[in-house]
Amino acid sequence: MSENSRDEMVLSYTRVRMALGVLGLMLPVVLIIGGLLEEPGIEPTISDFFHTTYRDIYVGTLCSIGVFLISYRGYRREPGEIIDDDWLATAAGASAFGMALLPTASRTGEIATVSQRYLGMSVTPVAHYLCALVFFASLAAFCFIKFARTARPARRRIYIFSGWVILASLAATSVAAAFKNYIGGEGARIVLEYRLIFWFEAVGVWAFGLSWLVKSRADLLLLHKAESMATGKG
Repeated sequence: MSENSRDEMVLSYTRVRMALGVLGLMLPVVLIIGGLLEEPGIEPTISDFFHTTYRDIYVGTLCSIGVFLISYRGYRREPGEIIDDDWLATAAGASAFGMALLPTASRTGEIATVSQRYLGMSVTPVAHYLCALVFFASLAAFCFIKFARTARPARRRIYIFSGWVILASLAATSVAAAFKNYIGGEGARIVLEYRLIFWFEAVGVWAFGLSWLVKSRADLLLLHKAESMATGKG
């Protein structure tokens, strides 16, 4: 592979990472603004926006994230690594499509999608939650295993921090969802009144966006440095 081709490939991956970062940062922001502008306000969860007029934004953004992740190849697996970037990104991307196309149950209980019709109203939400689990776990793995491995100390701290935030948001969301769906009582009231699941999910998505933006910035700096060195030698 020529030097120019390699640089173009690196730049392409950098743009994919940047796009993923921007989408991750902007999705909760757009949904927050939309929720504040319309009744009944911010939905209890990010996924609940599927059943609002913001469905197109929710589904479109997740599908875009899915496309970018599945098309992302990243770096080859190093000795000792269990999984390479390609497989990890593909798992996360497929899960993003699952979250977009396998909705949670609506308030009315009406069938709104093909997946609900053929999988059933009880199976579809379970599939949605499983996709969310794989999605966030894969993104945390990128932070801990992929991005932090070769990063400089300052960026490594950001990646590790982002990974822990993603895992913490996943754990907090699971606990809040248990109160909302199964335990009930005062805990469920607090979860619903303060939209705790939405905010836990939003923090996790923001951490995902931050980690990919930082990674794109780091790779862009390396590319510019390599280009400067090549120009100097020429």
